[in-house]
Amino acid sequence: MRSTMLDVPLTIGSLTHHGSTVHGRTGSVATLTADGLRRAPYAEVARNAARLAHALRGLGVTADQRVATFMWNNQEHLEAYLAVPSMGAVLHPLNIRLPSDQVAYIANHAEDFVVLVDATLLPAIAPVLPSLTTVRHLVVVGDNAAEAADAVRGKAPGVEVHAYSDLLTGQPDTFDWPDIDERSAAAMCYSSGTTGNPKGVVYSHRSVVLHSMGIALGDALAIGSNDRALPVVPMFHVLAWGIPHACFLVGASLVLPDRFMTPEPLARLVEDERVTLAGAVPSVWGGVLQYLDANPDTDWSSLRDVIVGGSACPRTLMEGFERHGVRILHAWGMTETSPVATVAVPPEYSGGERRWRYRLSQGRLVSLVEARVVTPDGAVAPWNGETVGEVEVRGPWITGSYYGEDASDRFDDGWLRTGDVGHLDADGFLTLTDRAKDVIKSGGEWISSVQLENLLMGHPSVAEASVVGVPDERWGERPLATVVVRTGESVTAEQLRDFLVGQVPRWQLPERWSFVAEVPKTSVGKFDKKVLRQRYAEGDLVVETLTPPARQADAADEE
Repeated sequence: MRSTMLDVPLTIGSLTHHGSTVHGRTGSVATLTADGLRRAPYAEVARNAARLAHALRGLGVTADQRVATFMWNNQEHLEAYLAVPSMGAVLHPLNIRLPSDQVAYIANHAEDFVVLVDATLLPAIAPVLPSLTTVRHLVVVGDNAAEAADAVRGKAPGVEVHAYSDLLTGQPDTFDWPDIDERSAAAMCYSSGTTGNPKGVVYSHRSVVLHSMGIALGDALAIGSNDRALPVVPMFHVLAWGIPHACFLVGASLVLPDRFMTPEPLARLVEDERVTLAGAVPSVWGGVLQYLDANPDTDWSSLRDVIVGGSACPRTLMEGFERHGVRILHAWGMTETSPVATVAVPPEYSGGERRWRYRLSQGRLVSLVEARVVTPDGAVAPWNGETVGEVEVRGPWITGSYYGEDASDRFDDGWLRTGDVGHLDADGFLTLTDRAKDVIKSGGEWISSVQLENLLMGHPSVAEASVVGVPDERWGERPLATVVVRTGESVTAEQLRDFLVGQVPRWQLPERWSFVAEVPKTSVGKFDKKVLRQRYAEGDLVVETLTPPARQADAADEE
């Protein structure tokens, strides 16, 4: 027996139509500029998206060519988010923080045909243009775009340069969006490439729409038409965690910071625009918290939740924001999961330290996402909150392969191997203890670098801390703690080790300590542990070694 339901495709074109009609007058986007905010209702955004689609057709985008963006979070980027997939092409946001060789590799691997670039970012991409083998058009967006376009015109043979405003002028403000197979490509992003070259993940129209619905649910990000969302997370970072598409779908307004992402303008945006939801990596919110503590009159009463992802969030940061009446929600995912797979909304019945255990976890599985934990011997672990193994996931917005690359080792009989190590409890809450490659294997026992980092960042004098395993003749590996001390504070390695006593077994306490001005970070704001390991191996870190506090052999007894 078959159902009687209509088979209507789930496409970004239908998402665009819904947002621009049902929410066309009430939903809006506000973009921060040097001269203040500029605003547009969603109906106008959709009209500009139609103009952009016509302009791209005129440049030869007729099928599933890749249209790349090299842009900040702003209105024009949102217009590309809607126009490119809706016309049948593939949106490809390029990471503006990657080194030139990786930008060239990714653009060539994706076979980008057009690149939309913000005028302020031209100096970053201009040197790469001669290396881009498939790009035929560069479209410059923003103030003084025409002058900026003239400055690079002719510098890359075979690449035509245009100004965004010139291309859109005179174009029709409606577009007959084609019927598209919902399983066809809508957008693509590349992993950060921490090991080997970055890998491409291609999202379907269906996966983007379902992800938008999934994160809008009450037990996820709870996005509704009365919300005003501030995605500080870059729009090139896994489609800004899906927030722009979800907001357009449900009619929530967007507040976009463009290139103004330091603590003061972000804090003022929340206050002035009455933002209800914001999202970024923890390192961004650490600076914002310092600004709020120094400016206690800042009114953040509108802000319901701050979404944190990309790396583990210390409890001290959560407690700091609660002083200002704001809840931090942990979320977890990766490029391969579109990205949101879990959100740490604590159950109503939890309280006290139990509630903190839920909040400090990576969160409960979002509806339609499945997960399992596979132990080193290949067994599927029970959901008991204790048995640790590699986390594997599957679902309608989880990738099953990589673009143009055989990486069968990353998949296990229909499940994505995440490379994260952790456990699941009986309520479907995931707790990660480390990345598989970052677990410190010391004398046959595992030490969680993430746990040590979070504990160290709970010390009032510590701004940042990253822990990596380094070679040790006796135990194979031992932890090296790299610490950034807060401005105006002082603390010694002995004091920090004493601070950890009683919070972890004695044998896990680091003997090696290094104090640095800043922990190196990846292009998406995560601690770059491979750089720390390399700097240690090359002798570039000043390392203080303390006397080991206990014998490694005591590990089993201490547990």
